[in-house]
Amino acid sequence: MDLEYTAVEMQRLADLVVRRSIAHVASLPEQPVMGNVRAEDLCRALREPAPDGPTPLEPLLDALFDEYVPRSFNAPSPGYFAFIPGGGVFPAALADFIAGTTNRYTGVWQAAPALVQLEANALDWLRDWMGFPDTTRGLFTAGGSMATFNALLCARERHLGADIRGGVIYTSDQAHHCVLKAAKIAGIMPDRVRAIACDAQYRLPLEPLIDTIARDRRAGLRPFAVVSTAGTTNTGAVDPLGSIADLCEAQGLWHHVDGAYGAFFNLCDEGRAVLRGMERADSLTLDPHKGMFLPYGTGALLVRDGSALRAAHEATADYLPAMPHPDDFYDPSQHGPDLSRGFPGLRVWLTVKMFGVAAYREAIAEKRSLAVDAYERLAKLPGLVMDAPPELSLFPFHVTRPGASQAEEDAATRELMTRTTARGRVMVTGAVARGRYVGRVCVLSFRTHQQQIDQLVEDTEAALVEIRR
Repeated sequence: MDLEYTAVEMQRLADLVVRRSIAHVASLPEQPVMGNVRAEDLCRALREPAPDGPTPLEPLLDALFDEYVPRSFNAPSPGYFAFIPGGGVFPAALADFIAGTTNRYTGVWQAAPALVQLEANALDWLRDWMGFPDTTRGLFTAGGSMATFNALLCARERHLGADIRGGVIYTSDQAHHCVLKAAKIAGIMPDRVRAIACDAQYRLPLEPLIDTIARDRRAGLRPFAVVSTAGTTNTGAVDPLGSIADLCEAQGLWHHVDGAYGAFFNLCDEGRAVLRGMERADSLTLDPHKGMFLPYGTGALLVRDGSALRAAHEATADYLPAMPHPDDFYDPSQHGPDLSRGFPGLRVWLTVKMFGVAAYREAIAEKRSLAVDAYERLAKLPGLVMDAPPELSLFPFHVTRPGASQAEEDAATRELMTRTTARGRVMVTGAVARGRYVGRVCVLSFRTHQQQIDQLVEDTEAALVEIRR
């Protein structure tokens, strides 16, 4: 069988895909913000052996767009306030199509020097936006989890060398669960990761952190890294980044900041004030699929001393190109674990080129402004307690009732999330923070504007009335 399509056939197939995709995006405001994900029977019915012969594209597209895609969380919806949204701007889809059809290998600089340079440019843009120095090197990853792994690997190599068992990492009990996973993959076992109880504002408290480090030193262990968070997943809290940077400098510790959710708010003045101190980190996790509204699977890492990232990954082999390149050129395979890779940076490069930085700056500022508006309006609803204000664009709250136990209030808050989402216009979810179940609102979709905030407030108020009845 000839696996090559003619130009005419490729045009026809591409037209089918693009037509369905654009229709899908255009209809997002009318689609349910949460599809029916009780799909056990459907998933069992989908199990099948690989087909021996070809299947036409049209029925496959029908099944995908009409049956399978709708049975999911509709994260690109303008009413998606759940978890942390990932928007999926259209230029990134174009970049993926270009990367897939040109199929260029960017693992080593010599294989596609101009394309690797575009990726290096995109990483430098991120570096500049975050206020990192020219010594910084970075890496595009599949997401924040792999970025955090690579950061902790750098910290381990820099501070522990081969003797890693005594090394200890410190973080908050509100840190993303990927910190524990990344540490384990990097060889730091869970009993050497200290999750310090957060303070009343859900932040990593400085004094308990200092005490815990001192206690581990007295026990003969080797503290080597602190992981702080620029916008926690549960409550949106920003740890005291400047104070933690001071501590790490004084004690010779690696300071990694998880900015997967919040770091891109550094583009706007209000966010930069909240994130002050982040630019002093040794490494920083970024998720462009959050703050840059790109499709899922777009993470990034910045390391202040780029030589540390290179030292952790540098390797060669007899079969690799022997042609040297100047030191001022970026080589992805020498700064990350992947040798085989496509062109992940094209998503960022093409999108920024098409939109420009000013558009991102305005969009990020709008999301924070919308979150503040939602917070202030929900705070006026009887029966709601706001647990923390939106430092960036995420805030928690819970239902309160006179004489009710915390368990009863937790149940009522869960019911509020369910009933608000069931109305079909917005989707909200909750989390457990400091032992209490809280509802959350996270404003981070580029499609979310004032209309959706109005709908959020209206539907939350209506759900509260239903619960009281």
